[in-house]
Amino acid sequence: MENTRRFNTFAEFYPYYLSEHSNSTCRRLHFIGTSLVILIVALALIVGNGWWLIVLPIAGYGFAWVGHFFFEKNRPATFQHPFYSLLGDFVMYRDMLRGKVAF
Repeated sequence: MENTRRFNTFAEFYPYYLSEHSNSTCRRLHFIGTSLVILIVALALIVGNGWWLIVLPIAGYGFAWVGHFFFEKNRPATFQHPFYSLLGDFVMYRDMLRGKVAF
């Protein structure tokens, strides 16, 4: 079933986002994908070649969607809440690094 719930703020959305990432393998795949996105952006800036940015969607979404479809067994929040979901991914990444969200 699709989530048609509306969120007025990111603070309202983030607990929902975390609930959609209860599977540790899914969270780890998100972490790998987000790490790759950060590395690719850094590489593109360091070498001065924007063509590297073409692979960002594959790195970011590829790992995350495998996590959702095969391990979490749900639809990525991106489909209904694209901006909050992107922000949620980076906040969850930070929270994983800080130990607030388990690997």
